[in-house]
Amino acid sequence: MFIRILLSWIRVSPYNSLVNIIYQLTDPILEPFRNLIDRAGINTGFIDFSPLIAFFVLQLLESLIIRVLWLL
Repeated sequence: MFIRILLSWIRVSPYNSLVNIIYQLTDPILEPFRNLIDRAGINTGFIDFSPLIAFFVLQLLESLIIRVLWLL
């Protein structure tokens, strides 16, 4: 996910095979966040914040899961 965040900030060709693989792996994760941003009516212009939001949400979920498992 971190690589996708970096790729969203720099200009890369989506036709590059490595970039294409990264997009294919991360798009299913990012699409719900993009839809949420669109439904909220947030205009981000040319900047895609969905990778950054997804990263923080996934980190939060990981932390919560670890805490729950630690308590068991």
